[in-house]
Amino acid sequence: MNKRIIVVACISGVLAVSLGAFGAHALKSQVAAADLQVWETAVTYQFYHTLALVFLSTFSRFKRGLVNLSSWFFTLGILLFSGSLYLLATKGLMNIPELILLGPITPIGGIFFILGWISLLLAALKDR
Repeated sequence: MNKRIIVVACISGVLAVSLGAFGAHALKSQVAAADLQVWETAVTYQFYHTLALVFLSTFSRFKRGLVNLSSWFFTLGILLFSGSLYLLATKGLMNIPELILLGPITPIGGIFFILGWISLLLAALKDR
């Protein structure tokens, strides 16, 4: 098991559960329904890619380079995609309308998710 990857996955999992609960309970009455949906999208994608990281931590002994690359792409995707959505969903609550400028960061995070899956695919195809 790759310790770095599993530690990152555990931290991301704790945050995903905590942020999901925060959204469901604390934010529900504080933000618009559309913003709550954005928050839920961030949590969902964070969970999907946290589980992918857990999987990668067990797979890392094979094709170490591509699997590690995939884990970095997934981690960056979580930070940029989910992170930007969390901030965008709460920009009104934090009274920082300038956070709307983070909008272009979200698709960059999505590209990192895609690159992570492509890296994992390449690792699988190279495995004998």
